[in-house]
Amino acid sequence: MMLTSRRLRNLLTLKADSAKVPANSGAGAAAEGTVSPAEKTVARAEGTVAPADTAWKKEVSVLFKIGVPVMITQVLQMSMGVVDTIMTGRLSAESLGAVAVGNGLLMPLFVLGLGCMMSVTPIVAQHVGARAFHEIGKNARHVLWLGFILSFPVFFTLRNLDPVFPWIGVTEELIPISTGYLDAMSWGIFPIFAYAGLRYFHEGLSVTRPAMFIALTGLLINIAANYVLMYGKLGFPAMGAVGTGYASSFVALIMFLLMLIFTINFTPYRRFEIFTKFRLPDPKHLKELLQIGGPIGLSASMEVTLFAVVGLMISTIGAVEIAGHQIALNVASLMFMIPFGLSVAISTRVGNAIGRKRLDLARFRGRTGILSSTGLMLFTGGFMFLFPVQIASIYSSEPDVLALASQLIIMAAIFQISDGLQVSGYGALRGLKDTSVPMLVNFFSYWLIGIPTAYYLGTVAGGGPRGMWFGLIAGLSVAAILHNVRFQWMTSPKQERFKETL
Repeated sequence: MMLTSRRLRNLLTLKADSAKVPANSGAGAAAEGTVSPAEKTVARAEGTVAPADTAWKKEVSVLFKIGVPVMITQVLQMSMGVVDTIMTGRLSAESLGAVAVGNGLLMPLFVLGLGCMMSVTPIVAQHVGARAFHEIGKNARHVLWLGFILSFPVFFTLRNLDPVFPWIGVTEELIPISTGYLDAMSWGIFPIFAYAGLRYFHEGLSVTRPAMFIALTGLLINIAANYVLMYGKLGFPAMGAVGTGYASSFVALIMFLLMLIFTINFTPYRRFEIFTKFRLPDPKHLKELLQIGGPIGLSASMEVTLFAVVGLMISTIGAVEIAGHQIALNVASLMFMIPFGLSVAISTRVGNAIGRKRLDLARFRGRTGILSSTGLMLFTGGFMFLFPVQIASIYSSEPDVLALASQLIIMAAIFQISDGLQVSGYGALRGLKDTSVPMLVNFFSYWLIGIPTAYYLGTVAGGGPRGMWFGLIAGLSVAAILHNVRFQWMTSPKQERFKETL
């Protein structure tokens, strides 16, 4: 964390000098040999001082310094869900099924809310690039207000889903457990949103390590809290699967408090005056967060829906098919954390460049990030393609499940490149605050291409799970192409209209 702290301190002590920095500072200016001492210091804080022939190497280095902690954070947070699944599964099949049903109803609301709050990352990144430090603290406060506001409808929705269970065909014995689980999870919605809002705020400032350590702490507490509340230890009643929900809410509260303590006490943040006094929310800032974040949330929900619908279609075929699907999807989701982590770094780096009114630098950073992400996914895809049976055998030893899972893992290897391209391209667009058109792209790619293709090839044409996975490949591939074409067009030297908005 010391390296991040030093870089940020350098960056935040340059408000006066940076006002004199011309628009052509940074990597381009360095290559021209016209960098002033002030420009060098600012560029060094952003990681942009480099000769032209080594600029891309330094950019890749900065991307990984920002992105790797995000990858680890995401894996740790995924691990909490894995722990919940394993520990709930040891109770009974009914408990595991009830929690799965509850999560199926929770996830769309959860993803939508978190997506709305992700807008703070490119907003803060652009303020850093523009040296508008007085605006940064305002966004930290307003993302917390937004989380508070969004948590109310989610809270009450989760506690009033009883009529939905019979409608979607949930068996009667699962309904009480699912209802109790969602009631328990509802208490953690505000802490989850508040923690995520502060995390996304830090990511806009390229400060990504604290969330990694907090996520590790949360994982360890989650294991202990599950054990205590599920099995009735230390004087608590045995709550079974419902205890998992209360444990998750407790962990969310702890993670939020840890992130809040860090935010308050991190010295470079003091000039932002985030919590110097109580302030009511400004509608203008909330509107900006929602205008950018609303489409992000809807886009994420569309992608989640694609995988959820395909999963539901496969579940109607048989137990072996859904088991093989779940194994392959878990492997693909784990690998997805790599380009997702880089996409956060890409958003921040592109946002910094746009804040400096450097469209050329934004294009360079976006391209470098997208190529880096694609290269990594070629490696992970190759690994999955070469060792599908060995990977599947970690999850199951049943021959039928192993055979299908191995085939689907090979198909997952094929869409690794598409997945890396679409998430990194979309990350670059987020850095431009361009989220509405990408939302429409996701709607077209996932709902109009992916889902119909999966249904036709899997059900109508009789392709089963393999045919349905071709639908996933089709949807992700179309999104990958369109997001990257959009970014190249938005940052083209001929794109004068966009330049005028910088």
